[in-house]
Amino acid sequence: MIEIPILGSIALASGTILQKIILGKKNIGYKRYLTLEFSAIVFVMLFFVWFFWKLDPQAFELKNVIIFLLVVIFAIIANLFTFYSLKGEKINRLEPAKILEPLFVVIFAILFSLFVEGLYERNLRVIVPAVIATFALIFSHIEKSHFKLNKYFRAAIFGSLFFALELVTSRLILDFYSPVTFYFLRSSAIFLLGFFMFKPNIRNLKNQTKLQILLIGGIWVAFRIIIYYGYLNLGIIFTT
Repeated sequence: MIEIPILGSIALASGTILQKIILGKKNIGYKRYLTLEFSAIVFVMLFFVWFFWKLDPQAFELKNVIIFLLVVIFAIIANLFTFYSLKGEKINRLEPAKILEPLFVVIFAILFSLFVEGLYERNLRVIVPAVIATFALIFSHIEKSHFKLNKYFRAAIFGSLFFALELVTSRLILDFYSPVTFYFLRSSAIFLLGFFMFKPNIRNLKNQTKLQILLIGGIWVAFRIIIYYGYLNLGIIFTT
């Protein structure tokens, strides 16, 4: 089953590089890009939702609706911080900040496991190697220049923090959805909120840019479905 998280890693890397290419364009700000990307994600998922729809009645319970709204809020904050950092800084300089996300995921998963039983790993044979691996990953990418934290690097750290919080919180309600349904509803909510908050101009884009954004949307669909599948079947820490 290790192949599934590896495929997710490839999707994450390629998606991040393409995001940087689009955000490097002068006419695309990070707030506008939020709406563009999630409109592409929703468009790509329209086909898959038809075949993989699942929504259990428990999803409509008040506490689970509140959790879903928190997931959406965390995701919006995380994406805005991440897009802002990618807009203003090179990927290689942001890499140590982005690599903090797995560590944050592991830490939050351990904390959540203290209060919620059955959803988060408590097996030390999984937790200890995961912590060691994440620290090894971080320290192998730290250089002296990274200790000079500019505003883009700090934004990337906050982006990683909120992405981790969003992912771990998602596990609380993920059983009530299929991975496809959950990501479709989450992305649709982000698109609608982003559109009404920022009122971006989504016209006047070159066809090449539209195709690139659509490709990014497809990549993130693959990435998140793999992630959610891993969380449900392999566990959060193992997948991370």
